Amino acid sequence: MLRMTSVGLLSEHLRAAGIADVYTDGAQRASYSSDASLYRVTPTAVVCPRDADEVAALVSVARDVGVPITARGAGTSVAGNAVGTGLIVDFSRHMNRVLSIDPDARTAVVEPGTVQTTLQAAVAPLGLRFGPDPSTHTRCTIGGMIGNNACGSRTLGYGRTSDNVTALAVLTGSGEHLRLGSAVLGSHVSHPSDSQVLERLSAIASGGLATIRTEFGQFGRQVSGYALEHLLPENRFDVARMLVGSEGTLGLVTEATVRLVHEPSSSVLVVLGYADIASAGDATPTVLRFAPTACEGIDSRIVDVVRTRRGPDAVPPLPRGSAWLFVEVVGGSKAEALTRAHDVADQCGADDSLVVTDPVRAAALWRIRADGAGLAGRSPAGLPAHAGWEDAAVPPARLGDYLRDFDRLMDEFGVSGLPYGHFGDGCLHIRIDLPLDKPGGTDVFRKFLVAAGTLVAGYGGSLSGEHGDGRARSELLPLMYSKEALALFSAVKHAFDPDNLLNPGVVVDPRPLDADLRVPAALPFRRNLALAYRQDGGDFSQAVHRCTGVGKCRADNTASGEVMCPSFQATRDEKDSTRGRARVLQEMINGSEISGGWRSPEVHEALDLCLSCKGCASDCPTGVDMAAFKSEVLHQSYKGRVRPASHYSLGWLPRWAKLASLAPRTVNAAMRIPGLGPVALAAAGVDARRTIPPFAHRTFRSWFASTNNERKSGGDPVNLFVDSFTNYFTPEVGVATVRVLEEAGFSPRLTDKQQCCGLTWISTGQLGAAKKILGRTVDALAESAAAGIPVVGMEPSCTGVLRSDALELLDGDNARRVADNTRTLAELLTDRGWQPPSMSGRTIVAQPHCHHHAVMGWSADADLLYRAGARVDRLGGCCGLAGNFGVERGHYEVSVAVAEQQLIPAVDAAAADTTILADGYSCRTQLSDLTDRRGEHLAQLLAAAIRRGD
Repeated sequence: MLRMTSVGLLSEHLRAAGIADVYTDGAQRASYSSDASLYRVTPTAVVCPRDADEVAALVSVARDVGVPITARGAGTSVAGNAVGTGLIVDFSRHMNRVLSIDPDARTAVVEPGTVQTTLQAAVAPLGLRFGPDPSTHTRCTIGGMIGNNACGSRTLGYGRTSDNVTALAVLTGSGEHLRLGSAVLGSHVSHPSDSQVLERLSAIASGGLATIRTEFGQFGRQVSGYALEHLLPENRFDVARMLVGSEGTLGLVTEATVRLVHEPSSSVLVVLGYADIASAGDATPTVLRFAPTACEGIDSRIVDVVRTRRGPDAVPPLPRGSAWLFVEVVGGSKAEALTRAHDVADQCGADDSLVVTDPVRAAALWRIRADGAGLAGRSPAGLPAHAGWEDAAVPPARLGDYLRDFDRLMDEFGVSGLPYGHFGDGCLHIRIDLPLDKPGGTDVFRKFLVAAGTLVAGYGGSLSGEHGDGRARSELLPLMYSKEALALFSAVKHAFDPDNLLNPGVVVDPRPLDADLRVPAALPFRRNLALAYRQDGGDFSQAVHRCTGVGKCRADNTASGEVMCPSFQATRDEKDSTRGRARVLQEMINGSEISGGWRSPEVHEALDLCLSCKGCASDCPTGVDMAAFKSEVLHQSYKGRVRPASHYSLGWLPRWAKLASLAPRTVNAAMRIPGLGPVALAAAGVDARRTIPPFAHRTFRSWFASTNNERKSGGDPVNLFVDSFTNYFTPEVGVATVRVLEEAGFSPRLTDKQQCCGLTWISTGQLGAAKKILGRTVDALAESAAAGIPVVGMEPSCTGVLRSDALELLDGDNARRVADNTRTLAELLTDRGWQPPSMSGRTIVAQPHCHHHAVMGWSADADLLYRAGARVDRLGGCCGLAGNFGVERGHYEVSVAVAEQQLIPAVDAAAADTTILADGYSCRTQLSDLTDRRGEHLAQLLAAAIRRGD
């Protein structure tokens, strides 16, 4: 099938066919080399079609040159369904529109790259929704859901994707266009005479009726293989529904009509507690008698991970037990839903139960389940846990016994994982710490999957309950189906795709399940690293392979106050996502596709638009810290070499600021001389559209020393860490902080000399210098920290360095002591129980600094403002300046685009008397550059309120 063709020649053919977005560069190909699975397959090219005509053109080219095609939505496929050696067709970039909505018929027409939440947002004002809701709903596409027959938590109430598709426009591997109706809403179903493909398909189905009737459609989550039951005469030869779940092996969907449903009038969450997860499985058939819309299972293993990763407050109180069923019931009224909820609580054999009526609390509980795929990336043993056997399903009546046998199987192999899943459907999700990074690990992987497949087949179950077979399970289909059924699969594949162009190696003629594995190809990388990578055993390879590919970095997470990933939201380019960058770094370590090491152009291209916001460090379920990786890459790339100009200007900013403080008025005046400012900016590697903030006429330390006798005496000692931004640019922030601390009963004191956390050296990858600078600072603070005297930071990014980066850069106990004793102003005041002055009637638009969000968290600030009586509109996302990023030449457009996601619209909409709260110096600078508003630090806000109350 595949004829060798050069990348350049293929690109020429595609562009000559009128396809605009064709990518063959190393960075893009590496970004698409994996999905959310264990598999690594570098494509020949990536294509982002703009419409159905371009899809037809690319299929024609692929047929002519013999290059395979793999369709891709968000790339969240867990079984290796969305990787391939030929063309990756990314529908999410352009073909992502909701084309029409018919509220009367309750249908919507969408392009395949439409994100599920985009469709939900479009139909919600009509009181409608699309039923299936996978945990990846914030980024998964409708086309991808069709490919895998995605289900989600509420399949019991709304059905699978195949139950919600009413028509498809499909392009087959042979180039034939099909418009297929479905029997879902009684639509016209295509007749075999309508096409040659359908005529052949009808003959295949007619010859296999006995096999189809006895082996297919046996229970709801029988997703493995092709859903041939829909071809039966009694099911009206429903080809559209049969294609759902075919994993892009039979055709490319260019348009879909989907069924919409009404939102229930009322819903209530019931949490049932059981002794163990198998007991929860035993109770599931009883729960199903109450017709819930959802019945999800988790146990203490995943709850413990949430508490460890996100703090004890991340998990609301749960009923007594070590395993829980989350059961959602609905009703025509709140009273009806509550009655059903209490019936579930009382009659399902639970050891304890909880009926949750507070939607905020319910959302927090559901969030544990929704983040399960990412959180499960580490096993209870703290080892990397892998997909591959992550969504098997059995008939729900047999779930409890299956769970016991599956636990025994894991014990037999000496592996562990975090189980959770759609218990109402009999579907179990788990990632397992199979030793793929150890000698012989691949053999263990194969033996385990074969044993697990044999076990689930013995229970009358399915290898896959919603993710599809992909590369992980297609080879195992003979464990589940007869030779006659497998022959039907092959015949169907040949009818639609005679040249085996579409996603070859999946379902029919499968690749070996242990071929193309990513982790075994990733050798340890511990040599001469600047950062410690403490959570990954000092292994840079393990750190970058934390990325499991679940793709949360592609979602717009700002509505929930999260930050990750601002650059992807600005460019919509996979290589600018956290996942895309992780894949490029993985390829750099592997060395086969990207061979230039740290200095590879592909690596620097992928990292160029990383803002180093650290949003991924907290928002990524597996804790990828791309800011740290970027610092390491810059450090290794430029060690002992000439650096970009901005590394000397912005990276050494504290040094230049210290010099300028000797004659700040003269420096400020010089920068206002016509022509000199732009020349200085250009020489410094700074974008000409940026302004140079003036240096303060008097440093904060100078003010502090001169006012020592005028300030309050007494109080509990606290070390006020004076960062360079506060000292040299905005001393008024420091003055306000001192006023607030003294009012709260503290006695602020400073280090003997001006110290620096080394932030600007860290962000520009000058880690040798950063280590020395930060080491001196930590040593200056260590003695008092050891005595329990807190260190209070004013600039969030610098506070974050003391709290986090210091532990990665420095050895010894001093860094730990300082990190443990470093607080934000809000944390210190909250810990003390200080009652803030009244801000009743004050409206605040708050832009938390990214590092504040990622390292310290903003909950203490929110609580303080709430107790002050202020009305707070907390923004998510990044301001876009991000330290040196938005100032550097070449980043201005992306910096502004990031600001336009949340900050600028919120500020433009704010009333004139609304306060813009922005603790970060870079956030306030971005505001000044792009708007006519000014931001205030929390200390300034509190100090002003104190003055008003005096």
